[in-house]
Amino acid sequence: QVQLQESGQGMVKPTRTLSLTCTVSECSPTTNLYYWIWIRQPPGKGLEWIGAIHSGSTYYSPSLKSRTSISRDTSKNQFTLQLSSVTPEDTAVYYCAGGYSSPYEYAYWGQGTQVTVSS
Repeated sequence: QVQLQESGQGMVKPTRTLSLTCTVSECSPTTNLYYWIWIRQPPGKGLEWIGAIHSGSTYYSPSLKSRTSISRDTSKNQFTLQLSSVTPEDTAVYYCAGGYSSPYEYAYWGQGTQVTVSS
């Protein structure tokens, strides 16, 4: 069972860059083929897909693409999210996830981490 754990800033000031890391419990030829995904849930709203990385390719939500960067460090079993120029509307619980066959299918989830954008 693959386990994921998010870590990073709990609070970010407006206009700054949000940075989160997801640590994956294992690295194998199988997990190297997975899609590694970031999702968020703003307060009182549904899940919002942010983007994913897979075999060196990245996929981003069109609405967030200009501010989003997702990368992966296989030596540390980690992948990261950077979201620039944040506003209070970026306040959400951020989840990392992993999937076998698509950037939109989630087989494994992290527990989520609250990020608040406030001055």
